[in-house]
Amino acid sequence: MFKYCPACASQAIRFEDGKVFRCADCGFVYYHNIAAAVGCVISVPPALAGEEERLLFLVRAKEPAKGKLDLPGGFVDPGEGALSALSRELREELGWAPEIPADAYDFFASFPNEYPYKGILYNTCDMFFYARAPGLGEADLTLQKSEIAGARFLRPSEICFEDMAFDSTSRTIKAYLALKEKN
Repeated sequence: MFKYCPACASQAIRFEDGKVFRCADCGFVYYHNIAAAVGCVISVPPALAGEEERLLFLVRAKEPAKGKLDLPGGFVDPGEGALSALSRELREELGWAPEIPADAYDFFASFPNEYPYKGILYNTCDMFFYARAPGLGEADLTLQKSEIAGARFLRPSEICFEDMAFDSTSRTIKAYLALKEKN
């Protein structure tokens, strides 16, 4: 990432152990820590007996993984907690968030992920939550067009894991479906 030390402009800066930049000339140290991100499995329960629930996926409008399916969510901003970030991201991306207090989201799973952006690979800790949204449909959403190319409500039987944008998304949905099968 750094060709020159940000403190002294030396080229003696090295990336060590996959997490820290050190300058041999001035002693500058920069830890390239994990970025925190949140996502939400939004379940639309079936209206009639015998139907399957539907899960909300978003189609990414930008790289990385443009055109692939993702869950609503995004990065946690500095000074922000995970639940506040999740509510903010849902409102930004969907123009919608559950009519429940933020502490009513259920934590579901967390997986490591890699997020390539403009030539830099960011390691992330993705935290996934769960929310039920009876009756939610496309008409209830106002998508953030700069980020989201579309929304898809998929039944579990319609999900294609090769269409997922990120490994953490795929792992979360697989874990969710496995948990649903047990119950």
